[in-house]
Amino acid sequence: MQIVCLDLEGVLVPEIWIEFAERTGIPELRRTTRDEPNYDTLMKYRLKILAERKLGLPDIQDVITSMGPMAGARDFLDDLRESYQVVILSDTFQEFAKPLMKQLGWPTLLCHRLEADANGVLVNYHLRMPDQKREAVKRFKELNLTVVAAGDSYNDTAMLGEAHGGILFHPPENVIREFPQFPVTRSYAELRREIDKAFARVA
Repeated sequence: MQIVCLDLEGVLVPEIWIEFAERTGIPELRRTTRDEPNYDTLMKYRLKILAERKLGLPDIQDVITSMGPMAGARDFLDDLRESYQVVILSDTFQEFAKPLMKQLGWPTLLCHRLEADANGVLVNYHLRMPDQKREAVKRFKELNLTVVAAGDSYNDTAMLGEAHGGILFHPPENVIREFPQFPVTRSYAELRREIDKAFARVA
């Protein structure tokens, strides 16, 4: 059996933190895993800025509710699911993802969880498990699944390397330079072709 593991932000939906940064006028929140490969460092940085600006979970959820998937994402995902099992492995949070998952047709999503106080102030975050994307791919392989993975950023590269085939989708130049072993795609049509080719190579 074949399974495709996809990142969420930057692949199927816009980067939530970048969108929030633009709408609030806080450029520091544009920093993502494309810029900071250490996720713990990045999240502590984000929580500190939110606390300083007195912004909480409801403020972020208001932005997310008005967002939608990237153009063509739903059609790409629906088409892909006709041929393969698909799971989304994301470093986003359950509290962010629900409205976006509805717009994508409720695909399976494995992600993390946020902790907010009674006033909606974010006080902590809880990882589902360390290195969860790579660990999920490892477990799928132990179940005798053939895995192809696609993502756009530093935090996807361990997953791409663990899969039978790894593909970059719209990555920044620094990621392309550091991980030249992964093919680069710039459209959903290109991504679909690379997914099919990757499965064909390990058939």
